[in-house]
Amino acid sequence: MIEVKNIHKKFGDNLVLNDVSFNFQRGKTNLIIGESGSGKTTLLKILIGLYPFDKGVISYDGRIFNEMKLKEKRLIRQEIGMLFQGGALFDYMTVEENIKFPLTMFTNQTEEEKIDRVNFCLKRVNLENQNNLLPSALSGGMVKRVAIARSISMNPRYLLCDEPNSGLDPKTAILIDDLIKEITEEYNITTIVNTHDMNSVMQIGDNIAFIHNGEIWWEGNKEELIHAENKELHDFVFASKLFKRLKRNS
Repeated sequence: MIEVKNIHKKFGDNLVLNDVSFNFQRGKTNLIIGESGSGKTTLLKILIGLYPFDKGVISYDGRIFNEMKLKEKRLIRQEIGMLFQGGALFDYMTVEENIKFPLTMFTNQTEEEKIDRVNFCLKRVNLENQNNLLPSALSGGMVKRVAIARSISMNPRYLLCDEPNSGLDPKTAILIDDLIKEITEEYNITTIVNTHDMNSVMQIGDNIAFIHNGEIWWEGNKEELIHAENKELHDFVFASKLFKRLKRNS
């Protein structure tokens, strides 16, 4: 579990996050949703230590992240798998080399052990025997699957995903959603997904935080979301054509 308590973050005079508190549950797909500029991306970057914050507490299974020294924070980061919006594969590396990269950086595994782990991760995302392809030879969905394979190569306790369906067609997006949820439940990971894709919300939204103007405006699950009595959430959700149809049929 990742616990966020009373987080405040300013950029100059601009208050981006105001007293944000939320529990991201283990074994669940925890979604951060909200309009562009609402603060959800800032919160995700704070969680992985890319941004400092002004006040509050972040804990990883009871370990207070903001009280740690740099060396201790690095150990926590090694327990975090990160899935970036565009996949962020190294263009000059093969699929195998991309997945192996964190293993080379952070472990003392032998080459044989690293290759075994690469092959295991590729099998888990249904990309067996694609080791020698370069990213330029991959479709958008394959890029995301390789990125997921890399993010789980270190057997993480936490998986953070930034807009994992960005740029994907609806069918491929569903496959990526399903894969993220399966991995979360199979390995009992604390997964956080930053998204504005309402299809993803209804597909995998176990635990949802809606951020509005830098504050947690609503929290719940996908079943509770449709009938929530919250104007700002309502306006955000039903801007989607899918949810307009759901509303008419409910």
